[in-house]
Amino acid sequence: MNLKKHIPNTITCCNLLSGCVAAVYAFLGVYPLAFAFIIAGAVFDFFDGLSARALKVSSPIGKELDSLADVITFGFAPATMVFSWLRECADTHLDMLVAFVVPFFAFLLVAFSALRLAKFNVDERQTSSFIGLPTPANALFWGALVIGSHDTIVENPYGWMLIIALVLLFSWLLVAEIPMFSLKFKNLTWRSNRITYIFLLVSLSLLIVLGLNGLSAVIGWYIILSILTQKRA
Repeated sequence: MNLKKHIPNTITCCNLLSGCVAAVYAFLGVYPLAFAFIIAGAVFDFFDGLSARALKVSSPIGKELDSLADVITFGFAPATMVFSWLRECADTHLDMLVAFVVPFFAFLLVAFSALRLAKFNVDERQTSSFIGLPTPANALFWGALVIGSHDTIVENPYGWMLIIALVLLFSWLLVAEIPMFSLKFKNLTWRSNRITYIFLLVSLSLLIVLGLNGLSAVIGWYIILSILTQKRA
């Protein structure tokens, strides 16, 4: 039995399990642990593809399994964090009926994450860059935002409106026909990677100044820089 071929799929399953645990903690309102498991899932997501290429055991099943795991870890798990956050906002400021309905807007993020991943699997344009916001970036934005801005938004009577507006915006960004640059390096020259280097330098500054809140700002910067530098036809 060739155990080598099962290593990438095992790592992918660890990604999926991390997403499941993250969702449980998100429903319980333990946001730091939920976000920690989303980050763990992102680490597994990085290494499953790396191991598949290194071991030369890529397979169609692995590709589909990877997408299924990503829907959970980068779609469902962050959406449950937003759901619980919206529920806190709604219970604080809205009447019972509206407060029941509002949190479910969060799950638009799951639907559009699934659409984005399905599109990625069949879109041959996305071999070296992305079309639309990658799901891990979306998950990191929401995880950092929920933790970093939790109290401020919950205490604001209009905070739930801002969250829903962001949910709608990021749902659109996931499937928008907007080129997004990849952080992969083909070489280390400034000329070939100037956009990536600029992104990393500004991102480091944001993280130093803003701390955890800076991670959401980094994703915002990534989106803005992608739009500003996209190739015109």
